[in-house]
Amino acid sequence: MRKFVLAALTLFISAGLTLAAQLFVSYKDDTITVKDGDKEVKFKVTDKTAFKAGKDAKDVPADKAKEILGKLKEGAEIKVEGSKDTAETVTFMKGKKKDK
Repeated sequence: MRKFVLAALTLFISAGLTLAAQLFVSYKDDTITVKDGDKEVKFKVTDKTAFKAGKDAKDVPADKAKEILGKLKEGAEIKVEGSKDTAETVTFMKGKKKDK
């Protein structure tokens, strides 16, 4: 019985983490705006900001990452971690790109 309860709890936690992804809104003047729930949050990108891509979180160079940010469509999944208004880690999920 304990194994079943533990498995069910793990499933709910995993589902909650999946649903907690932020949605990309815009990138302008080294500021990323994401939608977290119903509110929009802005993060400043600095030289110390680390960029990663995909589920396996491969490192992405800053210049390439800024190019990707410029091409992302609003609503693309993105994960921004940081303190207050400064982004420390930006992770790109499988996202939508702007049409050319």
